[in-house]
Amino acid sequence: MTIINKEEIAYESAKILLDTKSVLCNAKEPFTLTSGKLSPVYTDCRRLISFPYQRSRLMDYAVEMLNAEIGEENIDFLAGGETAGIPFSAFIADRMDKPMLYVRKKPKGFGRLAQIEGCMDDEGKKVILIEDLQTDGGSKEVFINALRNAGAIVEHAFVVFHYGIFPASEENMKKAGVKLHALTTWWDVLKAAKELSYFDDETLSEVESFLNNPIEWQNNATARA
Repeated sequence: MTIINKEEIAYESAKILLDTKSVLCNAKEPFTLTSGKLSPVYTDCRRLISFPYQRSRLMDYAVEMLNAEIGEENIDFLAGGETAGIPFSAFIADRMDKPMLYVRKKPKGFGRLAQIEGCMDDEGKKVILIEDLQTDGGSKEVFINALRNAGAIVEHAFVVFHYGIFPASEENMKKAGVKLHALTTWWDVLKAAKELSYFDDETLSEVESFLNNPIEWQNNATARA
């Protein structure tokens, strides 16, 4: 079995996300999330596709991780979740010389009414779901169910970035019967940001406070707003 240095991969991946501004921190003017809640941190892994050198390093790490933790022989297809997971599944599939699929959030309303694009004619194929990031993992269920309904075996998912602060993430993955593999988390980003002084001390302190208790931080921030 291949041995990888997960700590080094996490740290180097965190630096890449910081350098490309794919992760942002701003405690004075918090970001408003889709849910309407405030956050001192924001993640936009879609930016990575515009940085060829950095994305190449991340995808090399991804292949190392998948080979070490799952095994190339246990991967038949790589399936990107619509839409952010599609480019990353393409990059990884190309490196591993594996067939690729992509999964829609819901079937398209015309033609074959397909929810899964690509070609997977046989049942029982081992498919790895590829996404850009995971917060609590709730959105993965749609993709996992679609693949399983098509006859795929889905036991693993890979993301470039995992928030790593919400207990529901592990609970949802366990409930789905899927093991999550991720290059880096907010804790790794915080470590790199501290050591390399990406942000001022006040911002780093607020980010750490948020990571330790995001719900309390959001409630306090909403009360102050």
